[in-house]
Amino acid sequence: MQINSLTLVGFRNYREQTLAFDPACNVIHGENAQGKTNLLEAIVYLSCGKSPRTRSDRELITFDGQQARITGKIFSRDREFVTDITLQAGRRRKMTVNGVAAKNAAELSDVLHTVFFCPEDLFLIREGAAARRKFMDQSLCRRRFLDTAICQLRPRYAQALAEYHRLYEHKTRILRDREDNPGLLAMLPDFNERMCRVGAILIYYRARYCRALEGYAAPAHEDCSGGREKLTLGYETVKTVLDPFAKTEDIAQNLREHQESHYHAELASGLCLSGPHKDDFIVEVNGRSARQFCSQGQVRTAALSLKLADREIHRSAVGEYPVMLLDDVLSELDPKRQEYVLNRISGGQVFITCCENDRLDRLQAGRLFHIQNGEVLL
Repeated sequence: MQINSLTLVGFRNYREQTLAFDPACNVIHGENAQGKTNLLEAIVYLSCGKSPRTRSDRELITFDGQQARITGKIFSRDREFVTDITLQAGRRRKMTVNGVAAKNAAELSDVLHTVFFCPEDLFLIREGAAARRKFMDQSLCRRRFLDTAICQLRPRYAQALAEYHRLYEHKTRILRDREDNPGLLAMLPDFNERMCRVGAILIYYRARYCRALEGYAAPAHEDCSGGREKLTLGYETVKTVLDPFAKTEDIAQNLREHQESHYHAELASGLCLSGPHKDDFIVEVNGRSARQFCSQGQVRTAALSLKLADREIHRSAVGEYPVMLLDDVLSELDPKRQEYVLNRISGGQVFITCCENDRLDRLQAGRLFHIQNGEVLL
């Protein structure tokens, strides 16, 4: 699959811009804070209806504007599509695919899949002060990675995830407000039961995706490191779920047991303490925690290996590569690892950003875009 052209109106620092892309490699270069990442962000939004950089669509609209529009002409599954999204301040967004209203983000993912790597993805491997400031839950970055990847591939998972988030918010309000309104507690058993059933679906898919992810990421990391490093990945969920690969009915029963053991603690704290909203995965390199013991180059290699594995899983599932978006991918990698990454991204459409005159001679671009202050200088 590939995106043939992109039109941005009032998106971030782009007033109005239309670009036509190469079906293979597109290199976007320019100084910092000119709009390179914004361009990739718009492509990600076309694929999943979410920004990887913000939770509020309002932040995607230019500072003095009230509306932004993203239009992509896409070739996927041997067909041509036009996906059009209009974001309006204070109003519900409008999304269409070939002129037909898209009810949810899953309909966007039916058309376009993307895999996005950015410097913040180092938090997939290593925590730090910046990660703690950005994410209240330090494992949120890794769950977001799993959720974004699986939602593009499994509509049932996307539906379950959206329902679980709604249930979680309702349950949290019940726990928070129950002292002022004790009658709310009568609703709690129904929410708990539904959270167990829906949560079991999340665990079922996450465990299998993590296993597939390790299957592709481990050889990628070993090759990138010249055979010196072995990557392993482990999935962590609530402790009563001893077998996350079991049937969803069995997992749901395990979640009920965990909920029962945390019932009084939840009432005392006013917080939802039980469920897969705290799931995580652990990365080790040569048997040691990558979060604690890896160098910056090793961390970047491990994060890239996960993204390359994500790309291969998408290709295996849908029969064609997703669009690969690499933001500042080569910095802090030694030349050998840089060469490996550039060789591994052949096949499928790729977008790479880099700073002015930074490694341009090593990137075999079909098209080269120079970004300056939200404008493209070809």
